[in-house]
Amino acid sequence: MNLRQVEAFRAVMLTGQMTTAAELMSITQPAVSRLIRDFEHATRLRLFERRGNQITPTQEAVTLWSEVNRAFVGLKRIAAVADEITRQAAGTLRIAAMPALGNGVLPRFLARFLRDKPNLHASLSGLPSSMVMEAVGAGQADIGYADGPLDRPGFVIETRSMAAVVAIPEGHPLCARDVICPQDLQGQRMISLEPGTIFAMRVEVALAGIARLSPLETRLSHTALSLVSEKAGISIIDPTSASEFTERGVVIRPFSIFIDAGFLVIRPASQSHSGIVERFAREFQAFHDELLCPASVQQRATAAV
Repeated sequence: MNLRQVEAFRAVMLTGQMTTAAELMSITQPAVSRLIRDFEHATRLRLFERRGNQITPTQEAVTLWSEVNRAFVGLKRIAAVADEITRQAAGTLRIAAMPALGNGVLPRFLARFLRDKPNLHASLSGLPSSMVMEAVGAGQADIGYADGPLDRPGFVIETRSMAAVVAIPEGHPLCARDVICPQDLQGQRMISLEPGTIFAMRVEVALAGIARLSPLETRLSHTALSLVSEKAGISIIDPTSASEFTERGVVIRPFSIFIDAGFLVIRPASQSHSGIVERFAREFQAFHDELLCPASVQQRATAAV
């Protein structure tokens, strides 16, 4: 028995005629007849009753047909999955991300990314930046997003720099300013990210010598922005998180001093990068850039007003 004999049997069962089966297989009618005879010999079954040019499947053929058809459906499924993998629409995608991305923009993009990929298995884990690199290094994540700077052998690390912004409660007098300077924050209550992080240290350096009210401290950007929206204070924050709050009582303004609030894209150097991971990284970056472009931010701010 060989696959070509099985294909001929399936073609005859589908069409009910040797001639039409031959057309379906792009071979001659005698070739189909020979394949059927060989298949009957191999299976030791009489599969068709022949009356002149007419053929009728036997009960044995009908019973065998259900199994053959099931096998061909499986082959079609394999071919379909292979095609989806080629189009980066199937496979596995594991993402580890710091909370500033993992709590907002990344889930929104991932949901869009998966809409036309029903066979792609994806996971998204929100982790502290130090644990993101460990997850990638341990093979628990295919790609990671973390705060920097980080420099360790065994990883491919891409830097995505962007300037921190000032998040101000809607209606606050500082909303009238186009750019916020350190002196503008004199006497204000600042909502700060937890001391000890690289970003928090950058903010403290920028505000050195500026007298402020006792600060509020939190670990997460989204918590800080929720406090800003409730008019508890002002925060210097990453623009990605801030963009999620432009319609929730928060006004965003540039800060006159550049404070890097970007992130790192981390991949293992020892593994070949799959097409689906590369596609995700590329399309997320485009989505992120579009989200933070001035026209997009301004449009959302105008809608909020």
